[in-house]
Amino acid sequence: MPELPEVEIVRRGLEAHVLGARIDDVAVLHPRANRGQDVPLADLLTGATITGVRRRGKYLWLDLPGEEALYVHLGMSGQMLVGAPDTCTSRHLRIRADLTAADGSPLELAFVDQRTFGRWLHTWLVDGRAGTRVPEPVAHVAVDPLEPEFDVAATARRMRQANSPIKSVLLNQEIVSGVGNIYADESLWAAGIKPERRAKSLRQRDAVGLLEAAQEVMTRALAAGGTSFDALYVNVNGASGYFSRDLNVYGREDEPCPRCGGPIRRVAFQNRSTHYCPVCQTT
Repeated sequence: MPELPEVEIVRRGLEAHVLGARIDDVAVLHPRANRGQDVPLADLLTGATITGVRRRGKYLWLDLPGEEALYVHLGMSGQMLVGAPDTCTSRHLRIRADLTAADGSPLELAFVDQRTFGRWLHTWLVDGRAGTRVPEPVAHVAVDPLEPEFDVAATARRMRQANSPIKSVLLNQEIVSGVGNIYADESLWAAGIKPERRAKSLRQRDAVGLLEAAQEVMTRALAAGGTSFDALYVNVNGASGYFSRDLNVYGREDEPCPRCGGPIRRVAFQNRSTHYCPVCQTT
């Protein structure tokens, strides 16, 4: 699943192209792409104007008038592609929306999803964490490290209440959102913390340092356009990110650690792979 930097790149691209656009028609081409919606999506969205494009953690949505929203879950392989009408010819096209841009030009917003885990859902805004209005499916999701409302010290204290391995706590979207497997490994390496260390055993300053490392890593990933290992993650123009060139541990099994030269190890962790340096991740 795309993590915070990748979703933010998509959000910025959408904001640049569809903010202020009117939705003229919507065609759902695969039922899983709009699962959980009883009323046809075209009936709910046609005629609405996109008034905002927002994100929390890995979750994305388009603001619509009257406290309505179009919630977008990218799943494992979802892509939001913007172009001229009939541009998208992918056999994995799941939803097509015809738009009139703010300048009056026609646009196509295509949702392509090879693995069909993603979806669009018309929903309503409710009160979320930190008093922010968010779509109902996002109400439980914690504030992410790049939001202005993010409280590093308070989040560190919350993390330290858990008796789980610190990596699993970092991946818990109800404690801190937006961090997935890639950026968890990179943040733990940057902070010098062992992924299996129990969260409750960390000192406050170590937990704060980890969250600050996550902020720094994801900010750098944003500047590089996100991390792409294959064609499944692209921005709204179909371009891939290149932060994979700057990864220190993730995907680098048996390669030398950039910090100490020791071999990077990969181990199984909660049905995922964890990459870390056993030599210099000692906290």
